[in-house]
Amino acid sequence: MSSALPPRPRTRLYLITPPQIADVAGFAKTLEAVLAAGDVASLQLRLKGADGMIDMPATREAGLALTALAQEAGVAVLVNDSLELAKELGADGVHLGWDDEPVKTARKLLGPDAIIGATAKNSYHKAMQAGEDGADYVAFGAFYPTSTKLETVPAELELLQVWQAAMLIPCVAIGGITAANAAPLVTAGADFIAVSSGVWNHAEGPAAAVRAFNAVFDALEEA
Repeated sequence: MSSALPPRPRTRLYLITPPQIADVAGFAKTLEAVLAAGDVASLQLRLKGADGMIDMPATREAGLALTALAQEAGVAVLVNDSLELAKELGADGVHLGWDDEPVKTARKLLGPDAIIGATAKNSYHKAMQAGEDGADYVAFGAFYPTSTKLETVPAELELLQVWQAAMLIPCVAIGGITAANAAPLVTAGADFIAVSSGVWNHAEGPAAAVRAFNAVFDALEEA
């Protein structure tokens, strides 16, 4: 009997909303087309105010319009930062930032079936702690310069390699990722590629970006 490890599952796209959405109804139509363009694992509702904090009214408005739409397409919906909104909106889970509520608190409030992710930036120790506390995934980054989130720290590809070799909990790569620069992150071990502007600001439109990312994932799986 071979002792070789089974192949790692194909990398998937973890989509994040733009930080501001001026026309929620119009964005819902765009999102519908985006989700029809190719495989998307999850959608994080991440709307921020000018102070960089979660914009609760805007997130609620977007969540009411987008949650069911995404879920009906088989896409898990996660709310950034707010356990209360995640529960109110019937989302599938929550993503916790570096200084947000502890994973254990989120689990207690949202229950055993909720998806709980945690930001680890470039800290293997922080990621380990999140995993021990019951997180379903950890997010490393930023791997590339990004304008979507200003308070970032650089992360190295080696972090994904070490995590993938040692841990079973999935890892997400985030930070300035586009279809053109995603391949090294996939090869290094990212289970999910988290993208915001790399989809919404794509020169050929967000649906084309989703197709491009999935083409990268498919090609590397077959390699």
